[in-house]
Amino acid sequence: MARMVVFRELGGPGVMRLEDVEVRDPGPGEVRVRVAAIGLNRSEVLFRSGLYIEPVRRFPATLGTEAAGVVEAVGAGVTGLRPGQPVSTVQTFSMNDYGVYGERVIVPAAAVLRRPEGVGEVEGAAVWMSYVTAYGALMETGGLRPGDTVVLNAASSSVGLAAIRVADRLGATPIALTRSAAKKEALLKEGAAEVIVTGPEEGVAEEDVAEDVAERVLAATGGRGAELVLDAVAGPGVRDLARAVADGGMLLVYGALSGQPTPYPGIELGMPPVAMRTYTMLETTTSPERLRRAEAFVASGLRSGAFRPVVDRTFELEEIAEAHRYLESNAQVGKIVVTVP
Repeated sequence: MARMVVFRELGGPGVMRLEDVEVRDPGPGEVRVRVAAIGLNRSEVLFRSGLYIEPVRRFPATLGTEAAGVVEAVGAGVTGLRPGQPVSTVQTFSMNDYGVYGERVIVPAAAVLRRPEGVGEVEGAAVWMSYVTAYGALMETGGLRPGDTVVLNAASSSVGLAAIRVADRLGATPIALTRSAAKKEALLKEGAAEVIVTGPEEGVAEEDVAEDVAERVLAATGGRGAELVLDAVAGPGVRDLARAVADGGMLLVYGALSGQPTPYPGIELGMPPVAMRTYTMLETTTSPERLRRAEAFVASGLRSGAFRPVVDRTFELEEIAEAHRYLESNAQVGKIVVTVP
């Protein structure tokens, strides 16, 4: 038996429960991992709320895609992994089929990455999803090159912070967007070339804080605009972001934090054509070749010190509901990690 977080209805953080469940042996192509730390992601909030791109198919349902621990057992046909090996997991699977919010979990072998030497359990649960997402969006899909400028919306998220470092390592210029003026110094410290504050703090008039994104980006690029805009927010704000895109550039939407419908700016009167598309991390993780390249790139950055996870706060497994409430508050800079005793 092992404790596992499950939920039996859609809703807020309070629907999650810690329950004792039977731990089965891994089947063919599967691995059982003893979990030490779990990285929280926005997709898990959306999944338990019924707002994710994939609906919950059955109850009780499980959660989680990113964890760090050690291999406990491997199923038939699994090579390159052995019991006792330090590993991390990334999402190659549906949360309808597997989940890592628990003490001992089963995952597909394809979702298991070897944890580099010197990367601890908390860090191992905070680095891969962020950096693999950033790598896939910026390099595989976005085609970012040295000398390019990339604009990063919701830059204080774990993906946004990873994207800053990936862009910097490539020789590109990262411009960070944040709604919170309080996060500006933290983003500059993490390596953003510039920080643009896009929204007011509570109780502060918008005109006293918010800046014109396109105006700032055009000024920073000598009127050229950004070759790539990476947007986790979507909604009506894409109109303003599109004005900051350079000729031949791309607006890449990988999240929908606004919760509002997203227009396509290119069809609106007076708006020049914009290359706009969506991106999900699964484009990278479900392609063995792309994931192999991503793993090599991120591991190299970790070894050199160019990459590191930014952990905002840790919670214990018993505090999973509180951890989700904190995630939904958007107060964090970086990753929220849940530790498993």
